[in-house]
Amino acid sequence: MPEPLLIDMFQRLAMALGIGFMIGIERGWRHREAPEGSRAAGLRTHAVIGLAGGVAGAMLPALGQIGFAALTLAFAAAFIIFKVRESQHDNDLSVTGTIAGLLVFALGAYAMWGDLRVAAAVGVTLVALLAFKEALHSWLDKITWKELRSALIILAATAIALPLLPDRTVDPWGAINPRELWLLTILVAGASFAGYVAVRVLGRDVGVLAGAAAGSLVSSTVVTAELGRQVRKGETQTTIGGAAASIAAAISIGRVCVLLAITAPPLLRDAGPALVAAVLSFIGAAFAMRALAKDGSSGAAAEKLRSPLDLVSVAQFALFLGAVIVVGRIVSSTFGEAGLLPFAATAGLADVDAVTLAAGSLVRGGLEAAIGAHAVMVAVLMNTLAKGGIALVTGGWRYGALYFGAALAATVAAAAVWFLATPLLAPMFG
Repeated sequence: MPEPLLIDMFQRLAMALGIGFMIGIERGWRHREAPEGSRAAGLRTHAVIGLAGGVAGAMLPALGQIGFAALTLAFAAAFIIFKVRESQHDNDLSVTGTIAGLLVFALGAYAMWGDLRVAAAVGVTLVALLAFKEALHSWLDKITWKELRSALIILAATAIALPLLPDRTVDPWGAINPRELWLLTILVAGASFAGYVAVRVLGRDVGVLAGAAAGSLVSSTVVTAELGRQVRKGETQTTIGGAAASIAAAISIGRVCVLLAITAPPLLRDAGPALVAAVLSFIGAAFAMRALAKDGSSGAAAEKLRSPLDLVSVAQFALFLGAVIVVGRIVSSTFGEAGLLPFAATAGLADVDAVTLAAGSLVRGGLEAAIGAHAVMVAVLMNTLAKGGIALVTGGWRYGALYFGAALAATVAAAAVWFLATPLLAPMFG
C-alpha cells in the first residue's frame, strides 16, 4: 500500500477509535461508582467497538458488501443479546445504551470511507445527548403539552408545506414570496422560542438581569413592562429594573443585527456599526446602574411570557410581516425614501423585527441598501422610544428616567458612529 494511503488509513482508524473512546468516557463516568467487574460497556468496551467498526470498514473491499453486512449483523446480534442480559440483571428498560453502542460501530465503519468531519460531528452530538440526559429530562418536564404541540405543528408545517409553497412573488406589487415569508416567520419564531425555553428552564433563580436577558429574546417590550410592574410593587429595585431593561434593549437591538446578517448582509454593512454602538451603550448603562444598586435583589423578569410558537402568534406575525412588506413596497415605489421612513417609524412602534425583515426583502427586490438601512435605524429608534413610554407608565418616573437616560446615551452613540465612523467601520461588517 502506498505510504499516503497508509497514513490516511491510520488517521481514519484513529478517528474510529477516538469516537468510541469519547463515548466510552461518558458511559464509564456515568457508572463510575459501580463495583469493578459490573461496569459493562464502559470506556474500554466502546473504544473497542469503535475500533472494530473501523476494522470492519477497512475490510469492506476484501469482504464485499455481503460479507460486510454479515459481519455487521453478527456484531449487532451479539451486542443486543449482551445488552438484553444486562438490562435483565439491572432491571433497566432503557434502550439508549444499546443504540449508542450500535451507532459507535456504525460511525467507526463510516470513518473509514466517509467524511471525517461528519463522523466527528455525529460522535460529539451523540456524547452530548448522552451526557445531558438529566438536563434534557428536566427541560422536558417543564414544557407543557400546549407548547410541545405548537412546536410540533409548526415543524410539521415547515417540513411539509415549505417545499409546496411557490418560490416567487404572488401579489400585484411583487412583494410577497410565500416561501420566503414563511422562512422569515419561522426564523423569528425559532429565535424567540429559544429565549422562551431559556426562561422556562432557568426559572426564578437566575435573577432579574439574567431573566431579562433571556426574556428579551422573546419580547423586550413585555420584559420592560413586567420590570416596570415589579418596580412599582417594590419587588425589584428601581436601579436594578433600569439595568435589566437596558440589557433587554441591548439584546433586542442585537437581534436586529443577527437578522440583518442572516437575511440582508448589505444592510448590516451600513447599519451594523451604529447598531453595535447602541448595544454597547445600553450594556454600559446597565453596568453603571447595577453598580449603583444595593445587593439582595433577585427574581425573574418576563416570567409571564407566552410561547412564541403558539399558532395564533405565528400566524399574526406572518400576517403583520406580509402587510409591512406590501405596504413598504407600495410606499417606497410611490413616495421613495420620503415615504418609507415615516412608515418604518410607525411600524417600528409595534415590531422592529418585522420592519428589519421587510427592509431586507425590499433591498433584495431592488431597493437601495442605504435607504433600507435608514428605515431599520428609524424603526429601532422608534421602538426604543416606545419602550421608554411603557417604562414610564408601568414603573413610574424614576424607572422611566433611568431607561430614557440609557436610551439617550445609546442614541447619541449610534448617531455619532452613523455620521462619523460608518465609512471606516462598514467594511468590517461587509
